[in-house]
Amino acid sequence: MSRTIIKTDDAPAAIGTYSQAVKCGNTVYLSGQIPLDPKTMTLVNATIEDEIHQVFKNLRAVATAAGGGLGDFAKLNVFLTDLGHFAKVNEIMATYFAEPYPARAAIGVASLPRGARVEADAVMVID
Repeated sequence: MSRTIIKTDDAPAAIGTYSQAVKCGNTVYLSGQIPLDPKTMTLVNATIEDEIHQVFKNLRAVATAAGGGLGDFAKLNVFLTDLGHFAKVNEIMATYFAEPYPARAAIGVASLPRGARVEADAVMVID
C-alpha cells in the first residue's frame, strides 16, 4: 500500500522527526497537535480555552490538507496535563464536531511539548 505524506502551512510545522499526517489508502493518521500558531510557531496559551481551540484548528487544517475534515475522524486521542480541564474539552469539542462523534480517549499526562496543557491526535477515514 502506498503512503502519502500530508503537509500544510496552515498547521504548525513538525518540530521533530515526524510528519503532520500520513495517508495509507483511505486512512489518515494525524500526528499530535499542540496549540502552536502555525505562522509564528509560538504557543497560543493565554487560557486553556485558547489552547483547546488552537489544537482543534490545527487538526482541522491537517485534515483539510489530507482531503477530509473533522467529520471524517474515526478516533481522537486527547492528552491533558490536568484532567480537570476535561469538561472544557467536551464543551469546546462540541463546537467543532457533530454527531456521530469519533471514538475518543482522554489521557492525563505529566507534561507535553513546549509546556502545552493539551495535545490531540487522530485517525481519519475518507471515502
